[in-house]
Amino acid sequence: MVREQEEMQLLGFFGIIKESTKIIFTWRKIFSQITLALVLPLSFIILAYSQISDFLVEKIQHDQHALNHVKANNPKYNQLANLVTSDIIELCLSTVVYYVLVLIFSVLSTSTVVYTIACVYTSRSISFGRVMSVIPKVWKRLMITYLWSFLAVFIYIVSIIVTILICYLLFDLSHSPAIGVTLGFVLLILFLFGFVYISVILDLAGVISVLEDICGVQAMFKSKNLIKGKTGISIAINLLLAIGSMATHTMFRISMANGYGSGFLRSGVAVLCFLFLLQLSLFGLVAQSVIYFVCKSYHHENINKLALLLAEYVPLQADDVKLEKVDV
Repeated sequence: MVREQEEMQLLGFFGIIKESTKIIFTWRKIFSQITLALVLPLSFIILAYSQISDFLVEKIQHDQHALNHVKANNPKYNQLANLVTSDIIELCLSTVVYYVLVLIFSVLSTSTVVYTIACVYTSRSISFGRVMSVIPKVWKRLMITYLWSFLAVFIYIVSIIVTILICYLLFDLSHSPAIGVTLGFVLLILFLFGFVYISVILDLAGVISVLEDICGVQAMFKSKNLIKGKTGISIAINLLLAIGSMATHTMFRISMANGYGSGFLRSGVAVLCFLFLLQLSLFGLVAQSVIYFVCKSYHHENINKLALLLAEYVPLQADDVKLEKVDV
């Protein structure tokens, strides 16, 4: 499957979805291997943590409620206080382990899927061993980009929280609840839009870190410039994936964490949620890679340099890259 640049740059929302789906089905063997080896553990970790964290939070709330009804300075109070502390420590440790595992498997999954798409668009033979061989070459760049991404999201969330608190205090002092509610709603909409936009930039920065010799902040700025002209389409695809992911997590929590329905029904729903998240995660990685090539084609950037970079991983010739620069 090799597309000319004129054809790639014209792909829109449905075109990218169709292209991503076609790639997955055409090379189903290699994507099945990647899914079983890397995407499956990642999806399992995400769903398992949601149940573990819910259990620990409920346990903390239960122990804290019992602690509030016991007088201080007696053996039972001290025992409950120790339980609450232990529960909080368990939650913190499980959260740290979760993010470390997610980071590791995200790096592995992104590296292999992005490189596979690059091989598809450069008409190279693809094997699981060859795809896995790219990981030692790119994992450091991708890890740095992901760490910067976590920091960027953290700073963004903190800044939004501080802004909302300041606005709340100002309007609380002015005794204007209607204005405060309106402003809060507007800030929420802006926050959600900004978060999706940042997510699009960070996702593309990860692809750039695999295919180009840049990472971190530099990859983010490159992503911000590259996404211009295809921002709306990229945001729409990101929103589609986010809605699908949130719906899956919600259904999983309802069926498993809250214990609704029979055991057989809850287990069946949990399996369906897991399988759907598995496919959604793979599709998201493929779509991000396709968006990269669409944006490169849209800006008429020469992708021959990509072949020279890939030559460090497996032998590729510049002539193999069909997406040539177009003079406009």
